[in-house]
Amino acid sequence: MYRELAHLLLYSDLGRDEILVRLSEIFRDWEGGAADRDALVGRIYAQIKRLLDLATVCGFDENLWQCYLTWLLMTNHNSFTQTCERVGASDGSVNHFAKSDFAVFRRLMDFDFGPIERDLGIDCFSTVCQYRAIPKRERMYNRDISQQVGTLRRKLASARSADELFDRLTDYYRQYGYGVFAMSRAFRIRREAEGAVSFLPISNIDRVMLDDLLGYEYQKQELRCNTEAFLTGKRANNVLLYGDAGTGKSTSVKALINEYFDRGLRMIEIYKHQFGDLSAILAQIKNRNYRFIIFIDDLSFEENEVEYKFLKAVIEGGVETRPDNVLIYATSNRRHLIRETWNDRTDMEHHGDIHRSDTMEEKLSLASRFGVAINFNAPTQKEYHEIVRMLAARHGIAMDDDKLLAMANTWEIRHSGFSGRTAQQFIQYLEGLPKE
Repeated sequence: MYRELAHLLLYSDLGRDEILVRLSEIFRDWEGGAADRDALVGRIYAQIKRLLDLATVCGFDENLWQCYLTWLLMTNHNSFTQTCERVGASDGSVNHFAKSDFAVFRRLMDFDFGPIERDLGIDCFSTVCQYRAIPKRERMYNRDISQQVGTLRRKLASARSADELFDRLTDYYRQYGYGVFAMSRAFRIRREAEGAVSFLPISNIDRVMLDDLLGYEYQKQELRCNTEAFLTGKRANNVLLYGDAGTGKSTSVKALINEYFDRGLRMIEIYKHQFGDLSAILAQIKNRNYRFIIFIDDLSFEENEVEYKFLKAVIEGGVETRPDNVLIYATSNRRHLIRETWNDRTDMEHHGDIHRSDTMEEKLSLASRFGVAINFNAPTQKEYHEIVRMLAARHGIAMDDDKLLAMANTWEIRHSGFSGRTAQQFIQYLEGLPKE
């Protein structure tokens, strides 16, 4: 194994603590014959445990060894993967080195662990190569990663030559890219040392689609048109979705990543206290071959909060322009985002019929930087009833219409008024009732 790793060039920077590197060191010591046998077994088991932990997080199954090697190929950042993501495989000389590296990985996928297992009296390698995972609920791991690793592993394992493996891997890089953005659709950020940020995949994503949101056809169409223009490289606007609580603003934005994930759309969710990290975020994503929506949910500012100035500079007006592959979508219950008080009017100037206030202009200018503003108003009682009927039919709830609507009205009075969220909560309540 250590001899194989010595022949890697483009994919050689695996890191000293990588499982594959640690195992290669163990094999070298075993072949040298100087290491204590019990110590070797302990070192092997430590790496097998790390492999099992990774398999649990990522949802690996069947052949965990091949899944792990596939995952390394999917996540490695090098000049070749970066080029393939942006323009696909070309006829450059670098292909010679890539095919050589892929041949190494192909041999590692069929690596013979039999000799070391027989010598040390262990069977852990055979077990992980013929693994059967305990059935899991979908939300216990990242389904996107699990599906992509499993699909690509089978393609690579069935490749009959280095050229065929090269074609399948470069097709993957061209379609999905590499790294965390290739395997997940939504992310949060974490600040690291010296102002850098890392991207944390969001595992349990609601699989809602825009058609699942009942009503608001005009609003959904506006959102679709802007997003599709963005994905095709046309000019598109930042979007503010505002209006009453529970009307589907956040759901509509989240549905976009399910609708357009295969077209390269990714979402990064940030919170108000992270606005100071926006420049670091943009620096890392501006050269990637994806389209990013930076999503800010429930955006609003109180009188003494100044974080909105970071956001204003990024949207429009800073020295560094916003990258073409980034848009900002925000939801808010406030049309103008920032709380306005009567004190804001104390600097009002009167010039004939013109009234200006520097404080008011400063606060209102943030909302004006969203080129598209979409209003989600609360439904009327008639529209609320129609949503309840459609949700009941969708969830298979058979109930007399008068009784259904009477109970829905009672539920609405005791909760948060007419909204799609109220209707959804009411249907969930009905589903939880004992069957008669």
